[in-house]
Amino acid sequence: ELLNVSGSFYRNKLKYFAFLRKRMNSNPKRGPFHFRAPSKILWRTIRGMIPHKSKRGMEALNRLKVFEGIPAPYDKTKRMVVPSALRVLRLKPGRRYASIGRISKEVGWKYADVVDKLEVKRKEKSAAYYDAKKKLNALKAKAEAGA
Repeated sequence: ELLNVSGSFYRNKLKYFAFLRKRMNSNPKRGPFHFRAPSKILWRTIRGMIPHKSKRGMEALNRLKVFEGIPAPYDKTKRMVVPSALRVLRLKPGRRYASIGRISKEVGWKYADVVDKLEVKRKEKSAAYYDAKKKLNALKAKAEAGA
């Protein structure tokens, strides 16, 4: 949800509404399918960057996992950052940008509030765990210094 897209929020919202208007004339159920969730928007963007119709591309796409928030098995793992994708390195200072989460909420994603609530709970648990870990590390250091 915190992914950033260059350009103002209003411009990106208009672009997504233009994308939503594109549909099959005779039977809209046949596609194109317009995902509202931020994870699915990212998934579709990445799908456009790989040869998803070849076997190799299909396997690569099947290995890709995207989620809203940070679900249970991944909340314990270390977070990684792709330095070349950081906004401060990609955009000039003063340029406008929009977050995918906000765009998604405006175009019909219903679960932004639920994900925000779950993220607040996860961050509280994470902060408590980190405090306990710091205390334990301080005790270990004190014990090693005394020994």
